[in-house]
Amino acid sequence: MLNNLPDGLTEFAAYAGWGDAAVEPLPGDASFRRYFRLRRGTGETAMLMHAPPPQEDPAPFLAVAGWLGDNGLRAPAILAQQAAQGWVLLEDFGNDRVRDWLDERPQDERAVYEGALAPLVALTRLPGGPWTPYDWAVYLREVRLLTEWYAPAMGLSVDEAGYDAAWEEALAPMIARQMAYNATGGVTVLRDYHAENIMLLRGGLADQGLLDFQDALVGHPAYDLVSLLQDARRDVSPEIESAMIEHYLAATGFDREAFLADYALLGAQRNAKIVGIFVRLCRRDGKPRYLDMIPRVWAAMERDLAHPALAPVARWFTDNIPADIRAAHGGRIAA
Repeated sequence: MLNNLPDGLTEFAAYAGWGDAAVEPLPGDASFRRYFRLRRGTGETAMLMHAPPPQEDPAPFLAVAGWLGDNGLRAPAILAQQAAQGWVLLEDFGNDRVRDWLDERPQDERAVYEGALAPLVALTRLPGGPWTPYDWAVYLREVRLLTEWYAPAMGLSVDEAGYDAAWEEALAPMIARQMAYNATGGVTVLRDYHAENIMLLRGGLADQGLLDFQDALVGHPAYDLVSLLQDARRDVSPEIESAMIEHYLAATGFDREAFLADYALLGAQRNAKIVGIFVRLCRRDGKPRYLDMIPRVWAAMERDLAHPALAPVARWFTDNIPADIRAAHGGRIAA
């Protein structure tokens, strides 16, 4: 394993003051990034991220981490970096991912999810960060991943123009409400806020650290709530989802009816995007393991499509995705 270390790792570790550390490769994710735990004899550990150019650029991660930390949110401290070469040394948040913790201790689910709501509530009380807006062009580009990757994989010829028009009709009221949340046109949206990107720290179930936020935009506060509660990677019970939405609404004071409509809209939008991404990861990137998550994502999307705010999009799905495929929660795509 150690013979497979990226070029430059030893030199960066020495530059960062960790040249004497043992290097432990860690499992990867859906990107080109790789992670390593550095461990030295004093018992200290640090997390090394390699985000190699040109596929990756750690500069956005560094910018968002700094902004979150400056605003009282728990991003890992940056210990050293050479961004141009793709190297970042981070505070080590340990091994207790929310996903793994709850797999072993399901009785903690409510307390852990209530803790995970706290950063989202905090973000609603801050101006949106200095990020690109989550606007119509971004929403459309994302939902098109379903027609660009999923539909061809299933052998479907679909009405792409009608798909775009249906989403434009459905999302327009949500985008108007997003712009009205504050003067910055929304809140900071971390965009991949789920149980595999939240770490439980040493201060208890509510002491949680944030990861994988480099794609932050200024958008609607419901987006990260959907990401958390309609998790592609683990089942969240309808009871927990409903209870956490109510907990969030009580903490923020948002208008319930409008927020629930936007939650469903962004749930369907995000889940359509994820279905497309998971097919792309298989077909383009050779990562078929994500296909097994599509039924969970599709089932959540079906629940979202039942909301009246999604009526134009729901009609498109009825007309373009055969009932037998939908009944199978998105079908089974051959790797």
